Amino acid sequence: MSLPKFSMRQLIECGVHYGHQSHRWNPLMGEFIHSKRNGIHIIDLTKTIPMLDAALHAVFETISKGGSVLFVGTKRQAQKPVAEAAGRCAQFYINQRWLGGTLTNWHTVSNSIGRLKSIDEKLESGIEGLTKRELLGMRREQGKLQASLGGIRDMKSLPDMLFVVDVKKEALAVAEAKKLGIPVVAVVDTNCSPDGVTFLVPGNDDASRAINLYCDLFAQAALGGLQLEMSAKGVDPGKSVAVDEAGPPDSSQDSEVAEAPESGTEYATDESVRADATEADATEADAIEADAIEADAAEKIQSKKDEKPTEETAVSTGNEDASVNEGIPEAKEGDGDQAAEPEANGSKVSSKPTKSKSKAKSKE
Repeated sequence: MSLPKFSMRQLIECGVHYGHQSHRWNPLMGEFIHSKRNGIHIIDLTKTIPMLDAALHAVFETISKGGSVLFVGTKRQAQKPVAEAAGRCAQFYINQRWLGGTLTNWHTVSNSIGRLKSIDEKLESGIEGLTKRELLGMRREQGKLQASLGGIRDMKSLPDMLFVVDVKKEALAVAEAKKLGIPVVAVVDTNCSPDGVTFLVPGNDDASRAINLYCDLFAQAALGGLQLEMSAKGVDPGKSVAVDEAGPPDSSQDSEVAEAPESGTEYATDESVRADATEADATEADAIEADAIEADAAEKIQSKKDEKPTEETAVSTGNEDASVNEGIPEAKEGDGDQAAEPEANGSKVSSKPTKSKSKAKSKE
């Protein structure tokens, strides 16, 4: 695989040519500034393109020789692209706070990585026998170590190269790499100093689209180096080989399989196996559908059986009511009114004698 290709138009669309404000510039970056427009420096892309190509070639050569690259980008807009690019090309990354001594004090950092792995094993094996306080403290420690060292937990030794986004923010990482003699590939903006950077890439280090472009290009270069390394070892990178635990297949079995058709035994090819599997799936689907239809029919029959007793009870209840009411004559609409009228008349008649008696007593 060759180096990734890019064009000036692609760089312009991603905003690589935009620098910082002119009053915040670093004089050491003056040779890479093309002009100033609206108070902002414009980076000369005619110098960026060859320098970016040289940086990609350096990463390609490092990976092809069996080396490793550490991607570093802790600013907010660089955290996700850096992690994705490093994971895509099987490299290491740091996208949270850079711990002081990550490179110069690697022995202590490797002990912290071992502590992280032991905590993971304890939590995976089981949390029995631990109190809530101990479990909470262990999970907090795991979260802190994972955030700081999760991207380098599989790194066995110091990296062979660093890829840095924004050398001003990652000044400590560049200083440690310079002290240990580790080459640094870095994107340097107009407000940064290029000191300590081995392969300089003048460009915008704040725009998300520009950072995504850098990470994608360097990930492709690393992948190309990996493919070259695997092909040099005699491994085909485009072919996945599955090795059984029992070992390689026996040649005698292959000869038996080859001689089997001559004995009259027919062996199905891949197409016939697929056809049989398709027919089996269809038969199974039909059986499932038939079972579902039978279940629905059974449910309907059961529901009808459940409805019949309710109807019978309703009919029996109606017959009982009719038998009870047989001896009672049905009242007509006019009978009620006529029965009410005598009561009212009787009350009037009974009230008159009382009045006459009271008058007679008063006269006496």
